[in-house]
Amino acid sequence: MKSTIKRTLISELRGTLGQTVKVCGLVEKVRDQKKMQFVVLQDRSGSVQLINEKGLRSDLEKTISSLTTGSAVSVIGKSLANEQVKLGAIEIVIEDLTVDSLAQPELPITDSSGLDAQLNWRFLSLRKAASLLIFEIETAVQKAMREYWYERSFIEIHSPKLMHSASESGAETFSLEYFDLGKAYLAQSPQFYKQMAMAAGFERVFEIGPVFRAEPSFTAKHATEFTSVDMEMSWINSHEDIMQFEEEWLAFVLTEIERQFGSRIKDVFGVEVKIPSLPFPRITMESAYQLLAQLGHTIPPATKRGDIDPEGERKLAKLCAEEYGAEFYFLTDYPTSLRPFYHMRNEANPALTKSFDLMWKGVEITTGAQREHRYDILAKQAEEVGLRSSVEYYLDFFKYGCPPHGGFGTGLSRIVMLLLNAQSIREVTFLHRGPQRLTP
Repeated sequence: MKSTIKRTLISELRGTLGQTVKVCGLVEKVRDQKKMQFVVLQDRSGSVQLINEKGLRSDLEKTISSLTTGSAVSVIGKSLANEQVKLGAIEIVIEDLTVDSLAQPELPITDSSGLDAQLNWRFLSLRKAASLLIFEIETAVQKAMREYWYERSFIEIHSPKLMHSASESGAETFSLEYFDLGKAYLAQSPQFYKQMAMAAGFERVFEIGPVFRAEPSFTAKHATEFTSVDMEMSWINSHEDIMQFEEEWLAFVLTEIERQFGSRIKDVFGVEVKIPSLPFPRITMESAYQLLAQLGHTIPPATKRGDIDPEGERKLAKLCAEEYGAEFYFLTDYPTSLRPFYHMRNEANPALTKSFDLMWKGVEITTGAQREHRYDILAKQAEEVGLRSSVEYYLDFFKYGCPPHGGFGTGLSRIVMLLLNAQSIREVTFLHRGPQRLTP
């Protein structure tokens, strides 16, 4: 006969001392001693010690002796205070234990297993408290992002991930056959649809959703599928309006994370969450080249003209940290040759775009810009890069009036990676997808 006692989370046991409770979770450890049996049980809220005195019930003793690490169990027992117990100074005297699922005795990974092995058995590596904390933080990051947008009258959209044409330059896309309509492409970003919302008069939109990049990159900060965070807003004067919005938005998000998780992040990951001062430093690309030359850094020949290599980005980050105490800085005024055709060009110097990248701890986390909203100019720019015919439907958005607008896109996992000083985006992604990983 099933118990009618409702489940209590381990974190709530302090308020149940002296009472009979029911806890459910996974077995962390079993110690079968001469006179006593000890079981450490974990649920999503924490861990607790369970105890059973031998010689009272042979059936219960046998069940506990058979437990393996990872087994799912439901336990009924009395919650008692015990100051000698390190796990919250609480223990539960077992009255009944049900094995809901018995784990195989040998786990395929240990804490010392390499990252690839951990990813092969991701559901096991995620059982650690630190792993759960990562995704609690990620959830709070998204909640804070949304709260900031909601308070400023943004509309959340969900754009299609199957597209008739590529959403960027046409390179690095995944394609598939789509019924009788020919090829379809997995969206590289929601960019075109964010701009469609501007033409529709929505004025302020955001989206948090999956995007796909067929990029054969094996760096610690890249993935072929990731969660993109995007916003777009109308009636701006320049890309400076977008930069100002983003820095205020990020300061709000980090303030919320520090308030909710600051001490835990410091205890578990050894990282202090710093609330940034505003405004972030702005460095034009021309100034960046001059500063790097002064620092004695030579940009490698393989780096495209008008861009900066990773080492140069880190040197600029160190400079901003030393001179301004800033972890963030904006790189602005990228050349037209390195930016998508829909970025607005500088009227005084058409070779430059009204665009920016946001750098955090020396790593790029955001690309943003003012978009070109004037149909004739936009169509000409698409023609120049050979995309006019493939983006005709997109150009239609601008034929019947569209306000000046701009926005940015960033990667959720990259933000969490940098927030926690993780070594790789793989550590903070629920299930990573890369050029050589399609499972689990």
